[in-house]
Amino acid sequence: MKNILLIMLFVLAVIQFIQPDRNQSGQAAILDISRIYPVPESVQGILRESCYDCHSDNTRYPWYSFSQPAAWWVSSHIRKGKSELNFNQFGSYSARRQRSKLKSIASSIKDPTMPLPSYTLIHRNALLSAKDRQLILQWTAKMISRSPNK
Repeated sequence: MKNILLIMLFVLAVIQFIQPDRNQSGQAAILDISRIYPVPESVQGILRESCYDCHSDNTRYPWYSFSQPAAWWVSSHIRKGKSELNFNQFGSYSARRQRSKLKSIASSIKDPTMPLPSYTLIHRNALLSAKDRQLILQWTAKMISRSPNK
């Protein structure tokens, strides 16, 4: 039993040196949604606080994301989130895809499936109030009506 515990501690120590790449570009987001669509500061603040950690090129990493295996779990969530929607790359999407993503944002807010409960469990400041949800829904509706139907 003692040997098994020592081996487990050794493995835990070794995996600390295997860190995933960090999602921090450090560059100005030329294709950010706020450069494509007018995003009121109130909505932009909500998106940055509740969405950008998983849906942008710049994540604010919490303390637990620097130890394994939590770092792998966080990295996996970020990769999945960015594959679905990346606010910093929104301008690279076709007009049709932009419109679809805006509809998906609204749907995720209505459901509510976003932000993920596993995220808001620790990041309490990312919880969306009824007012936050209403602001995002009004903004997405306005942007969908403005976007081309192509």
